[in-house]
Amino acid sequence: MTDPATLTAGAAADAIAAGRLTSEALVRACLARIAARDGAVRAWAFLDPDLALAAARAADRSAPLGPLHGVPVGLKDVIDTFDMPTAQGSPVWAGRRPRADAAAAALIRAAGGIILGKTVTTEFANRHPGPTRHPLAPAHTPGGSSSGSAAAVADFQVPLALATQTGGSTIRPAAFCGVLGYKPSFGEMSRVGVLLQAGSLDTLGLVARDIGDLARLRAVLLRLPHEPVAAPASPPRLALCRTPQWDRAGDATRDALEDAARRLAAAGAKLADLTLPPALFGDWPATHRRIAGFECARNLAHERHLHRAALSRDLAEGWIRDGEALPLADYAAAQRRAEAMREWADDALAPFDAVLTPAAPGEAPEGLGDTGDSVFNALWTLLGTPCLTLPCGTGPAGLPLGLQLAAARHEDERLFATAGWVRRILPG
Repeated sequence: MTDPATLTAGAAADAIAAGRLTSEALVRACLARIAARDGAVRAWAFLDPDLALAAARAADRSAPLGPLHGVPVGLKDVIDTFDMPTAQGSPVWAGRRPRADAAAAALIRAAGGIILGKTVTTEFANRHPGPTRHPLAPAHTPGGSSSGSAAAVADFQVPLALATQTGGSTIRPAAFCGVLGYKPSFGEMSRVGVLLQAGSLDTLGLVARDIGDLARLRAVLLRLPHEPVAAPASPPRLALCRTPQWDRAGDATRDALEDAARRLAAAGAKLADLTLPPALFGDWPATHRRIAGFECARNLAHERHLHRAALSRDLAEGWIRDGEALPLADYAAAQRRAEAMREWADDALAPFDAVLTPAAPGEAPEGLGDTGDSVFNALWTLLGTPCLTLPCGTGPAGLPLGLQLAAARHEDERLFATAGWVRRILPG
């Protein structure tokens, strides 16, 4: 008999609707998996089995509420919930109980979803790691900052999880853990009740093992009718973008990306190269860091000035210190440069269904003191484009590699259709 914990969210929702499965049985299966595995993976910051089971029983007694009815979802511990603590990965807010759900949490509940618990985040969704380990290799990082969300989904502890991204916090851990991650177009999903780190860059993120599950959760969060991912009418138009940081990609990533491009072209995709003009994009990492650091330093002013001793050195002497020291004129200049990049990208990406680019420099690196390099993610976050990562083979240590697809701003449906086509050609 199939373990319910291994089902996709879509398969589980269908089985619950048809009476072949109960939400309680599904939640019990996920909790059993967590009990067996989370001592090694450590993906959860908060878990109350009795609370989750009570919500599942209530779902079993009620009429279907929506496309997630009875399906458990993990929430990154920077997303407020009225009935669970939200500590934001910091001892500053240990045990903090928000008075209301974040909009995303409320929308999931309204669609019948069960919030299983809160997944581990790095400190304030920044860089200092939490305790989560890679589910396939405990000595390796799972990525960050949405480490618990990616690891829990990859380890079959929950079928869906919410994440966030300011640099590469959804796409990179999803790629490292061998699952699918999606960052929507900037501004499309509500961030009410979500930690504000850098408001010009922050987005929600979605993690799943199935592209249809990403689309299902996206529909819930946007209050749209749930529809299957559409198949493109013809093979897609793809652009291969190595980015100015191509030299930071490992050999396995370069080989995997170029092999994927060849296979997609052989399957009928129209492929072209996309080069980012150096005069405009040559200093994009500094542009991203200035915006993120300036805003982070101000958004965490309370923590910085009243709880400095509880902050990691990484945060207090890195992002916050640098952000406080940045002149307003430099921040404004970075914002203007970022908008110029976005305007260029709007035109350059418009002819393509998606851009093919690395999701990370390589497989998850060994060591737990760092969550990996976001250089292949932060660019697309800065541009505000939707991004989706798919598994794409393995690296020299046998851990997953990821391939990232990006599309023009607010072309998320086109991105999903293209990703579905790519997934059939490159099953991972």
